[in-house]
Amino acid sequence: MKKLILTSFISSSIVLALTGCESSTVSHTVSKANDSVTAVAPPIAKKIAHETKIHGYVMQDNYHWLRDDSRSDPKVLAHLERENTYSDSILNSTQALQNTLFNEIKSRMVKDKRSVPVKDGKFFYFTETLGEQEYPSLYRSDNVSGKDAKLLFDMNIHAQGHNYYNIADFSISTNGDLLAYSEDTLSRRIYTIRVKNLVTGNTLSDELTGVQGGVVWSNDDKTLYYVKKDPVSLLGTQVFRHTLGTPQSADELVYNEKDNTYYTYISKSKGGEYVYIHHSSTESKGVSIIDANNAKAQPQRFIEREKGLEYSIAKLKDWFYISTNLNAVNFKLMKVHESQYSNKANWQTVIQHDSKEKFEDFALFDSHLVYKTRKMGQAYITIRDLASGKEHPLEFNDPAYLVNLTGNKELGNGAVRISYSSMTTPKTTFEIDLNTYTKAILKEAKILGDFNADNYASERIFVTARDGKKVPVSLVYRKELFKKDGTNPILQYAYGSYGYTRDASFSNSKLSLLDRGFVYAIAHIRGSQMLGRQWYEDGKKLNKKNTFNDFIDVTRALVKQGYADKDRVYAQGGSAGGLLMGAVVNQAPELYHGVHAAVPFVDVINTMLDETLPLTTNEYDEWGNPNEKVYFDYMRSYSPYDQVKTQDYPNMLVTTGLHDSQVQYFEPAKWVAKLREKKTDSNKLLFKVDMQAGHGGASGRYKSIKDRALHYAFFVELANGRL
Repeated sequence: MKKLILTSFISSSIVLALTGCESSTVSHTVSKANDSVTAVAPPIAKKIAHETKIHGYVMQDNYHWLRDDSRSDPKVLAHLERENTYSDSILNSTQALQNTLFNEIKSRMVKDKRSVPVKDGKFFYFTETLGEQEYPSLYRSDNVSGKDAKLLFDMNIHAQGHNYYNIADFSISTNGDLLAYSEDTLSRRIYTIRVKNLVTGNTLSDELTGVQGGVVWSNDDKTLYYVKKDPVSLLGTQVFRHTLGTPQSADELVYNEKDNTYYTYISKSKGGEYVYIHHSSTESKGVSIIDANNAKAQPQRFIEREKGLEYSIAKLKDWFYISTNLNAVNFKLMKVHESQYSNKANWQTVIQHDSKEKFEDFALFDSHLVYKTRKMGQAYITIRDLASGKEHPLEFNDPAYLVNLTGNKELGNGAVRISYSSMTTPKTTFEIDLNTYTKAILKEAKILGDFNADNYASERIFVTARDGKKVPVSLVYRKELFKKDGTNPILQYAYGSYGYTRDASFSNSKLSLLDRGFVYAIAHIRGSQMLGRQWYEDGKKLNKKNTFNDFIDVTRALVKQGYADKDRVYAQGGSAGGLLMGAVVNQAPELYHGVHAAVPFVDVINTMLDETLPLTTNEYDEWGNPNEKVYFDYMRSYSPYDQVKTQDYPNMLVTTGLHDSQVQYFEPAKWVAKLREKKTDSNKLLFKVDMQAGHGGASGRYKSIKDRALHYAFFVELANGRL
């Protein structure tokens, strides 16, 4: 580890001298006056043949050597450092703009920021970040105003001495005296759980290492549950029960997941009666329950798991409420008495299935049900009186928006909280009385400076894809700078996998693009659930190419309809959205002037053949299993790494983190090396590796802005012909 950190501060030439790396060197000069580096040529990775034989086909991977699971191989680190040096030399001319963008975004932020207090048990909890602090602190108070609040945990103090710091979970014991927290100081999503005594302020000796983020207390205030990660695959597979004051080696294994296609998570019921163990695969989801009042209780299946059956549960009095796809592609809500839950025949329908409207979320209160649905891509919230069945829908005016149920932790609350934003409306937290429906604004996010929402406009349009499907697109722009005559640069974003739906929401940082004449578009392509569950089914496994085709067809339509300058179209996506970027630039590189692929999943076949990696066995239902020839052939036909061609490519910025546990750094490293080998253009191909970060990028509110400033400077300078 020490060697890894040291090399991140050593110039490429020194690393080469120390390691004797055999890869091609890069000529460069260093100016001591301003530390700028002028690269003569991009780094070229050495080719070393590595063969994989499968289905009668020989896959040759010349850049397999860039994989180093230990993150300590001097030759690999030297190559990554040379990529950083080269990228920095090219991007040096954008540094002034990066600084400008960073200061712009930061200047619009409220430095002293407090979240809305949320009641949980006897207290109200909130976080607050002050001044130049990178991280929030956790407080609690006896009242909703937060007056006379007590500081429970200061992340800034705990982050000292770490290049990266993240808290995955805070969990308060039932009596309110103990705080369990899980922290990661490497960005590998491998956490350590510690416990603080809130009465004395002391940290207990208990230390639980190698765990997933979640931690749940039993009701005896001395026992807690956590999920242990497999040290190789990094999957959470085992649920342990820990008694305070005892060593981790003595912890009791209460659940062991033997099916490696399932993820395992834990939570606690809203009323505190149960600890839930969630079993989640792509196409099957279920729950086991543990009596939280019995520290020796063993988990019981809610029902036996079934392939293709998905459900989640919540408890109200003597009833379990169940969101499920049981005979309901778009999901429905059911309920069952707690004495009869294990038999599906006893489940009763509360909200019927609707083939045109997807049931998405719900919150329970003593006498009310509040639920969220989605129709034609738009979300709706409805309040139902459980006694009378009377319903009241909530209305929103923007053409596209994000609305969620949030902070509703108490069954006895007389009001429901929701968060709302649109592409022109900053986040607002509302509280709505469940009986009178009167609405109170608890907090409106402030945007400092000269921001005026009236200066911006958003639209929701539908684009006809090549197979006739209508793809929703959300757009935003600054009114006075938008002409709809094909002269505006555009940044188009999408994700399109795992059923994740990216709604249209407000972004402070995007204002810096809109104020420079950019149009920003979100393409709600297949692979999400924007238009219901079938929209997802039509964008995975053997339908995956619909995701890529939709994105390309949206681009062509936006150019044709005058939203975009055909010579200044830019695209951005991360993780599985990075796969999208890789597929798009292979298929239609001529459409894009610049592309940013963040932590991109681009080596589909090699990753899905390696069961030691986190995104493999659990993802077979998303991508298919390449050990089966039908999936292998289909993956090979679109996998970005395998489909790199001898052709022109757009200007490209590829970013990753050395410690990424989700999409390993070597996927984009290999992809960039192959692109350098094959591409026939003189466009920029830049590869930035954060040597301290993982999948989520830099930690801290200001550090992450620096990353965004770099990405935006890449687009803006390209759009203005300066890069």
